[in-house]
Amino acid sequence: MRYAILGDIHGNLEALEAVIASARSFGVRKFFCIGDIVGYNANPKECINKIKEIKALSVAGNHDWAAIGKMPLDNLNDWAKAAIKWTKDNLDSDHIKFLESLNLVERTEQFILVHSSLFKPEKFDYIKDSTQCLDTFYCMDRNLCFIGHTHVAQAFVAKENKMQFVDAKTFCLEDKCKYIVNVGSVGQPRDYNPQACYCIYDPDLDRIEIKRASYDIPKAQSKIYSAGLPEFLAKRIAVGE
Repeated sequence: MRYAILGDIHGNLEALEAVIASARSFGVRKFFCIGDIVGYNANPKECINKIKEIKALSVAGNHDWAAIGKMPLDNLNDWAKAAIKWTKDNLDSDHIKFLESLNLVERTEQFILVHSSLFKPEKFDYIKDSTQCLDTFYCMDRNLCFIGHTHVAQAFVAKENKMQFVDAKTFCLEDKCKYIVNVGSVGQPRDYNPQACYCIYDPDLDRIEIKRASYDIPKAQSKIYSAGLPEFLAKRIAVGE
């Protein structure tokens, strides 16, 4: 069975639907989510409904926590704060209960899901380089951990006590190595590629693939404008920054 691991959806329904369709075209039947279902874009409720519909095991991201008052907005920029305040006003009780039900960490038999770092996951620290990987590698009780938070797909490997960056979008897992795989962002990529980003994991082949999916960006932008969210949030999804 092939798995799709996705996250940082941030209320972008058009991007989420495109990723689900893309993943299914590659034979994916089971989905997982590394959090931040809401924030930034204009369809938080619909994205939560879609995650529930595909029965994706999900963890909580910092925007999910912020939207339900589980963390202060101090660490968010002004655009993010405005979007979270709008999101709070546009969630129903059922959607709030769903976000409240999400754990910070989930483990399957084969891998771990966390939004950011496994070390004190409630702090939502960023992992952007091999040095920042150390604490998470130390906390891993599986050989594979999927993360997000930076909105940039990348992977790191701990091999023979050395931390290395994996310079490939498709690669196979090696024995006796540990991997941290950032699955990129569905709803707001920041690698200057506006296509929605996600990951496919094939446990039978021990293979990781970072995938991209095109979606109707103008439609997602029009919803941001109509909702009265900051214009910058609409502009950035067109350029992937």
